Amino acid sequence: MKLSWLLHLLVITTALTAVACSKAYIPNTDVEDTGDNRQVILFCERYRHAMEDKNVSELLKLMSPAYFEDGGNTKNDDDADYDKVREFLTGDFLRTSGIRYEIRYRRVTFTEREHIFVDYTFAGAWKLPGVKADEWRHTVADNRLDLVRDGDSFKIVSGM
Repeated sequence: MKLSWLLHLLVITTALTAVACSKAYIPNTDVEDTGDNRQVILFCERYRHAMEDKNVSELLKLMSPAYFEDGGNTKNDDDADYDKVREFLTGDFLRTSGIRYEIRYRRVTFTEREHIFVDYTFAGAWKLPGVKADEWRHTVADNRLDLVRDGDSFKIVSGM
């Protein structure tokens, strides 16, 4: 009888310890639910919705004037700064006839240099008019947004 009671107590203690040590995550993400992380994810959701809505003015508001993307290589011909991205957004981007952009947020990292890295996996689909009767194109990939604080919000400095 005593052994049964001790075993029961051990199971309850283990369960309570597991609950006490478990982290809460922002729904539909792998990101711990903290106030700072929530603020970052809400900002990123503004970006995601602006992409789907083809809201160029909102996308430009979310971008830092210091935006720069090196394409992940040493070639300069695929580098993109604020002006190059703006040119794309006001040109080819607007010619798409539909965009679906889903994001699974994996990690938010606050750096000592005051940058915030948002690692995520995205599934993007876009419809190009006139290509095989408005054919949908698809891609799934990992990406990282690099953000900096801008007052109570953020600006994207790379990763769009």
